Amino acid sequence: MIKPDLTQPLPESLGRVHFVGIGGSGMSGIARVFLAAGHQVTGSDVRESSNITALRELGATIAIGHDAANVGDADTLVVTGALWQDNPEYQLALSKGLPVLHRSQALAWLIAGQRLVSVAGAHGKTTSTGMIITALLEADRDPSFVNGGVIQSLGVSAKGGDDDLFVIEADESDGSFLLYDTSIALITNVDADHLDFYGSREAFDEAFVTFAGAASEFVAISSDDPGAVAVTASLDASKVVTFGTAENATVRVSDVTTSGPVAFTLGHLGIDRRVQLSIPGHHNALNAAGAYAVLVGLGLTPEEAIMGLEVFGGTQRRFELHGTVRGVSVYDDYAHHPTEVQAALQAARSVVGRGRLIAVHQPHLYSRTRMMAGDFAAVYEDLADFTVVLDVYGAREDPEPGVTGELVSSRFVDAARVDYLPDWQEAADRVAQVARDGDFVITLGCGDVYRIVPQLLGSLEATPASGASAETAE
Repeated sequence: MIKPDLTQPLPESLGRVHFVGIGGSGMSGIARVFLAAGHQVTGSDVRESSNITALRELGATIAIGHDAANVGDADTLVVTGALWQDNPEYQLALSKGLPVLHRSQALAWLIAGQRLVSVAGAHGKTTSTGMIITALLEADRDPSFVNGGVIQSLGVSAKGGDDDLFVIEADESDGSFLLYDTSIALITNVDADHLDFYGSREAFDEAFVTFAGAASEFVAISSDDPGAVAVTASLDASKVVTFGTAENATVRVSDVTTSGPVAFTLGHLGIDRRVQLSIPGHHNALNAAGAYAVLVGLGLTPEEAIMGLEVFGGTQRRFELHGTVRGVSVYDDYAHHPTEVQAALQAARSVVGRGRLIAVHQPHLYSRTRMMAGDFAAVYEDLADFTVVLDVYGAREDPEPGVTGELVSSRFVDAARVDYLPDWQEAADRVAQVARDGDFVITLGCGDVYRIVPQLLGSLEATPASGASAETAE
């Protein structure tokens, strides 16, 4: 994989911009905002997708397949860290001396001079960002935004707006969140992740201290997460707004009800207000509290902020229902860290009623699987009734000998509650054998596990419910 130089100075002008891998969720969103700002955009990707169709309709020229000829007369190349060194478009840009920017550098260039809200944290970024954007739009504000997932009510993950306000999901995985000139920072949590990049927990935490300390207006940060509390101790207290269930939180969450869509009491400046979200999960009460802290800091009234939070309908790939066959509901979720998996399964548990949870886990990254296999197994065994483990989605990493999904399944105490099935059709058929009326099936992972959903639905359709086989998940 390539390692773009994040320290290089940005060009004054980017001219015609070519995106390599333009169909990805992050790249397509940035390309969309470049188009909205009047830039000429080209790109390439390995396959057609709805993102590519939408970008073409907005004026982008996009080729399928990677070829040096795709670069054409572009002045700047935009890439991700997931690009291989031998990519012909990347190699041509190097030979021609074209600026090659990481997608975060391109976004930083585009944002320059605007009032920026940056949402960071190991978990909850996409949902929190979506909440802020939704509430601003409901309050007749028109921000530009780039989120990591499609906001259900809008059908897009990014858009150019007329306000001077820009809202982004800021990625900490490769340190690129430090590139942005942030006005208001929201930190959902500082749960150790991406240690393959940072090298140590101390370096990971220090990056968040730097990110938060650079916010020119204020930082909203969790009062509950131990990592966030440690970061807060290093910040200027006059610029800190805390949120969470802690007694001393500036924005306090209490009386949480998780049966169905989550409801809670939000305390701020001596006034308690009841909030009823449209999405489930205790973790989303905390996400909403952080978003509220940002929104009132931006000038919305408490009533405007809460109204916007209550109408937020979620983002794609966050506990997203794809269909119900013979009484079995099939969901997909982006969770790819033990803490995220725990939150997703707890949210599912709050609405499944008497049904059972059948999880389909796709490990993400060889390094994370190696380091956290036991943590994943413990969470799944605690909260899911049955788990099917697929093989590792390596993303930007090369395979590691001996690191497969079996590392996770082998750490279960009760081997009868898990199967390691790298063949997706076998996995789908096994789920269909186990599932019965009232159960929830949920796929979890940030790779391409969502692509198994049609197979799951098809196998459920083709396989009659069997009480005998379902007993294996008891």
